[in-house]
Amino acid sequence: MKVVVMGAGVIGVTTAYYLARQGAEVVVLDRQPGPGMETSYANAGELSYGMTSPWAAPGIPMKALKWLFMKRRPLFIWPLISPRMWKWGAQMLTNCTEEAYDLNKSRMVRVSNYSRDVMPDLIAETGIGYDGREQGTLQLFRTEKQLKASKADQAILAEFDSPFEVLDRDGCIAAEPALELVRDKFVGGLRLTADRTGDCRLFTMALADKTAELGATFHYGQKIRLIQTRGEEVIGVMTENLGRVEGDAYVCALGSFGPKLLGPIDIRLPVYPVKGYSVTLPVTDDAFAPQSTIMDETHKVAITRLGDRIRVAGTAEIAGYSNKLGPHATDTVRHVIGDLFPKGGDLDRAEGWTGLRPMTPDGTPVLGPTRYRNLYLNTGHGTLGWTMAAGSGRAVADLVMGKKPEIDFDGLTAARYGI
Repeated sequence: MKVVVMGAGVIGVTTAYYLARQGAEVVVLDRQPGPGMETSYANAGELSYGMTSPWAAPGIPMKALKWLFMKRRPLFIWPLISPRMWKWGAQMLTNCTEEAYDLNKSRMVRVSNYSRDVMPDLIAETGIGYDGREQGTLQLFRTEKQLKASKADQAILAEFDSPFEVLDRDGCIAAEPALELVRDKFVGGLRLTADRTGDCRLFTMALADKTAELGATFHYGQKIRLIQTRGEEVIGVMTENLGRVEGDAYVCALGSFGPKLLGPIDIRLPVYPVKGYSVTLPVTDDAFAPQSTIMDETHKVAITRLGDRIRVAGTAEIAGYSNKLGPHATDTVRHVIGDLFPKGGDLDRAEGWTGLRPMTPDGTPVLGPTRYRNLYLNTGHGTLGWTMAAGSGRAVADLVMGKKPEIDFDGLTAARYGI
């Protein structure tokens, strides 16, 4: 079977790997000059299995209003004249109920737990390196109110079999010794012990090489113009330079850009880009640098150790498809790393980045079949593409190859949106 995979980010490459491993003839198309060069390029670096939850949650609308007035706010909304943006926002608001949150959370955890379970096998069988660590995530609380509010999260973590530890100030410092220097700035934390960290782009590049060794062909610098259909099947993908690329099956793993191709063939996918920012800086002193991931609950900023570098990522900006990195865009993430690890890294050498997270209004990715018998989706992972990549890639590849997936696709497909 010949399978055309659209997109060479972490989602597309993991899907291609699992397809090639099962004997498929795989062709991967991407407009960038190499793998993992868009949303996968400089994300937070978290494999955050324990922090899998939808953004749409009870209380979020009120929190969002407060965030908009913070000096270093985690959320920016630019009121564009975009019916698609406002429809997506309205759909998100309808998911901010207890009932919707519980349902969406259960669907997301199904994918992330599966990814957590299969990731070690993928690493063992490929032997790839990606600056990976297995020291968990420390959710850091600056106030007693945040610490008390975490009891609700603890109940959910216990329900979904995600191991955790509740830590006082000294416990946080034991997990992250460099925090001793700023011990007066936090009161405690919640440590998610099953979480891992690693450089998503390094992983994607290394896995692309392994996938090519299995016989897959990667065509970079190829902008996809349109998907061609006849009746109930896809018959080809038109590219800028290669012309039409044909296959027996097709997988769309284009993240935020998927809806631009899917809309013309009447798949109105509610995936919208939510912009995020990061900086990457060199470690200057290991004794004062983070050892794993710290999530600053106040600013919603993640600080992750990646080898001899520190990645600091956060901010949610709803601004359409703008990929502009303005002069003050990374001020919040720079503030947080300077505030918590003032001697750990060289901010003067920090490299800024921005990328578009493909968000669904309910937080759950869109996986599996479509109205076209040979077109499949693997998209809409939001901030959790790196976390869910191995699991969703393997499950979708199994489906394409006619093998029963090891997870239930109920509630994960486009059918939940009536498309």
